[in-house]
Amino acid sequence: MTSPEMTVGDLIALLSRCDRDAPVRQAMNPFFPMSHRLAQVVQSVDETGQSVVYLAEGRDENTQLGHLPPEVAVALAWQEPVQAPPRRPRRSAGGK
Repeated sequence: MTSPEMTVGDLIALLSRCDRDAPVRQAMNPFFPMSHRLAQVVQSVDETGQSVVYLAEGRDENTQLGHLPPEVAVALAWQEPVQAPPRRPRRSAGGK
């Protein structure tokens, strides 16, 4: 990627490495990572006259699919890898 923004060509190159039958989802909000279905691709022109392509989520209530899988948030560097806390020894019924 040579420009500061991902281009359609960059996106096509990245997508060409993926399973063609896999659903496309959008990861949003690094502070509260959620997964969304994509529904539309719209090409427009920005305020400088440059052509821009937008990937948009759907409008129905099932568009937001829930929390982003932790491994995806880690891969995006939105979260640190988290390990389960060490287990403490269990106390006996007698309180010892």
